[in-house]
This record gives sequence, structure tokens and C-alpha cells, in this order.
Amino acid sequence: MLIRETPSWALPEREATPEPLYLNRRAVVAGLVAAGALPAAAGTDPGRLARIPARRTRDAGEPPTPLADVAGYNNFYEFGLDKSDPARNAGTLRPSPWTVRIGGLVRKPLTLDVDRYIAKAPFEERIYRFRCVEGWSMVIPWVGVPFASLVRAVEPLGSAKYVAFRTLADPVQMPGLRSPVLDWPYREGLRLDEAMHDLTLLTVGVYGRRLPNQNGAPIRLVVPWKYGFKSVKSVVAIDFVETQPQTSWNMATPREYGFYSNVNPEVDHPRWSQARERRIGEFRRRETLMFNGYPEVASLYAGMDLRRFF
Repeated sequence: MLIRETPSWALPEREATPEPLYLNRRAVVAGLVAAGALPAAAGTDPGRLARIPARRTRDAGEPPTPLADVAGYNNFYEFGLDKSDPARNAGTLRPSPWTVRIGGLVRKPLTLDVDRYIAKAPFEERIYRFRCVEGWSMVIPWVGVPFASLVRAVEPLGSAKYVAFRTLADPVQMPGLRSPVLDWPYREGLRLDEAMHDLTLLTVGVYGRRLPNQNGAPIRLVVPWKYGFKSVKSVVAIDFVETQPQTSWNMATPREYGFYSNVNPEVDHPRWSQARERRIGEFRRRETLMFNGYPEVASLYAGMDLRRFF
């Protein structure tokens, strides 16, 4: 007899977005493309992106943010500093073919062919809250697999304590690399137990289709209890390491961006409060939830001063 344990963040199928409403988003985005509000070249029209079969799960009972906003309002400085720049400029990114090198302190290093991976991996759809350190938020239906499955496949050595991630840095494909705002390539990292948590998602799609370029195609990380900049996009390298890796925003301004960067309404950014947030599509601000509303990760930080270890 098969017994399946339901994770705490999952909601029953009856609470899923009705299929007609879900599909109607295609018409909304197609209309925006036709009107020039979203460029088709950047892959924002979901009709242009291949579907990814996935088992649906969902959290929080909150309606997803419209795809037009998910694809049209984001940070991806490799394509520009304004929120609309990634959708406008990311058409130069070539997400296929694409490989991710996975190595460091592991027994079985590998090179992941993303197209082949997407064709055969058992994906699931998870609807997560997404909170930006700038104070805005969304609810996004991601398609991916738990990152822990990749960790188990490469068999980290006992000396591996952290996972370091690196984004593509190609000035031909990414015109924003001409900006000195960060020391390129973009780098991020997690503690190994954070990477192994069931909520950490290796993501290849959004709204049931492959990622648009501006959302981190073809493969990215999603860590929903941390501020969005921790969820590194367009990943090309993953290394298991013994010491805490350098991360781009911490390197740039360590006083403002710590390594952990957990969503914590009690720890303000030096230049603004984090107690409230603006959900895209809503007029009023709402209270920020500790760990972005995922209390099941609290045990990862038992005994740590969460104000000090931002």
C-alpha cells in the first residue's frame, strides 16, 4: 500500500486555479504583446513556450500574480536596471542548448543537459510567495523539482557544507554586463541544509511552461523563504564547497545584504523598513510574514540570532 505524505505547504486540488481561468492568461499576455507592452522576442507569450507536464501542488490559498506581471516586472540586471528592461532586452539570451556543470566536493560530478533534463524529469508545479528585498511581492506558480534530488544524485562529500551557484556571464547575450553595478558573474550560495530543504526548488518553468528568458531561462533556483535575489537565475555552475561562498550583493554592499537574507520583518534594510510589502496588483501594503510565510524552515536557524545573521 502506497502512503504519500502531504507537505505542509500543499493545498488540495479543489483549490487549484480553474483551467479556463488559467488558460485565459494566454489571451491577456498575447494582447499585451500585440500592443507593444511586452515584447514577443523575449519569450513572454506563453503560447511560444513549450508546456512542461507537472503534478500540481500549491500553497497559501492566494491567487497567483498574472503572468504579464511575472514576466514584465522583475530584476535581472544582466539585461538592465529598470524593472521592464529584462522583458525588453532578454531576447538576446539563447537558452538552448544549455548545460550546467555540477562539481566541487562531490563523488559524482556531472554536466546537466537542460533540454534532456526537462524532457524526462518528474516536475511539479508549486505556487510560492516571492518577496523582493525592495519591498514588493508576487505569488508565482513555478515548475521544477526539489533541489535535494540533484544533491543526492551527485553525492556530496562529508566536507561539503555549502552550495555555490553562478549565473551565465556573456556580454553578447547579456547587454547589462556593461554596467559596473555588480562584480560579474552573478554569484549566490546556500548552506547545504538549506539547499536540501524540500521547499528549495530547481526551476525550469512558470505557469506550466518553460521559463521566459527574463525570468531566468532555462534553469534557476527558487528559495521562497529568502529575498528574491537569493533565487539565482540562468545557472551555469553549481559547486559544493566547504566554506561560505561569496555572494554578489553581499560583496557589493555587505552592510545591506547578508549571506542568509531570510525574509524577516523585524530586520529593516538600512534604507527602508521590511515590516510591510506591496503585493503586485494590490493597492494597500500588507504585513510581511516571517520567513515569507514558511515557518517550517525555522528549525534550520535554531539557536541563531536572526537579527544578527541577516
